[in-house]
Formats: sequence, C-alpha cells, structure tokens
Amino acid sequence: MVDALSKVPDVDIDPDGKFKYILVNIKVKGGTDNKVIVRGTKTAEYHNHIFEKVNPAMDALGLECSCLGGGKIEHNSSEKKLRVFGESTGYGKADHAVTVEKLKSVFKDYEIAME
Repeated sequence: MVDALSKVPDVDIDPDGKFKYILVNIKVKGGTDNKVIVRGTKTAEYHNHIFEKVNPAMDALGLECSCLGGGKIEHNSSEKKLRVFGESTGYGKADHAVTVEKLKSVFKDYEIAME
C-alpha cells in the first residue's frame, strides 16, 4: 500500500489564476505511512469543495485523508510566479511554509512568495 502513496502527486493545482487550496495529509488505511499533498482549483467556491473531490479519490486508492488547513494560491505561469496567502474559514490556515516547500519541489524554476 505504500506504493499508493507514491502514485499520488504532491501537488495538483490549476495552471493559472487565483484560487483556493488545501493542504491534505494522506495515509495508508490502518498504517502509519503518510505524506502531505497540495490541491487547489478555481472551480472550488469553498475549500471543502476541494476536499470533497480529494477524499473519494484517495479512498479508492486505499488511503485516508485529513485536511490540515487552507488558503489561496495565485499562479502566474507566464511570469513563473506563485503566491501563497490567506486562510480557510472552515479548515483554518494551512502551514504556508509546508505548502511553499511542496510547490518548490514541482515548480523548480518559479519565484514563490508567501504572505
């Protein structure tokens, strides 16, 4: 089941725009192996809409997940810039430092700012 964790991308966000994001801890059901992932999309009116899509997808892989908080990301792909800021009313503020580290691992040549 540890393979299931490795198959889940660390980051899945929209390619452009300003949108809500959540930081999610995923772990193997009944186990201790886990990792943190970032999910964000402008199709979500509220942060819980993102979680409502992530949770069943992870469940299908034999993983359970919990939301660690949320915020917003501004993604400017033409200028290769990402900005992480804000918080979720329902889930509280995500640890933006963790989010930035996850984003850096995927967007290596981007300028990434945190507020």
